[in-house]
Amino acid sequence: MKVSTKSRYGLAAMVDLAEQYGKGPVALRSVAARQQVSEHYLEQLMSNLRKAGFVRSVRGAQGGYVLAKEPQTISVGEIVRAMEGPIAPVDCLLAERGEQNPYCDKTCDCIRRNIWQKMGDSINDTLDSISLASLCREGSGMNEKERGESDV
Repeated sequence: MKVSTKSRYGLAAMVDLAEQYGKGPVALRSVAARQQVSEHYLEQLMSNLRKAGFVRSVRGAQGGYVLAKEPQTISVGEIVRAMEGPIAPVDCLLAERGEQNPYCDKTCDCIRRNIWQKMGDSINDTLDSISLASLCREGSGMNEKERGESDV
């Protein structure tokens, strides 16, 4: 299972905004430069994050993006779900047990489904336990070179 580029860069942009939290709007150009991501691609990601209620845009010469919520109230799991949709290691988990499942007709009887459910729950619990604020605290101990090389 791989985390998509959309989620990785969306999270990187959110961490960048969290590090600037309370200092006013952050220009997308500066986020793109720090994260080494195309500004055009970041615009697309910010659209998803804005619709999810995590960021808001500020117009004008000193405009840019700001977090719409405090960094400690936004989890990594929420960001990944905003970028990807539900986090499920297999498609059959996208339907509740007992529902008509377009992915598999054995959802009700599948022994393996419990394994995938536990795996999905563990992933969700882990991602939901990490806030943007905690990522920023962890990152503040890294020097600039390490931060630029990390694969957030």
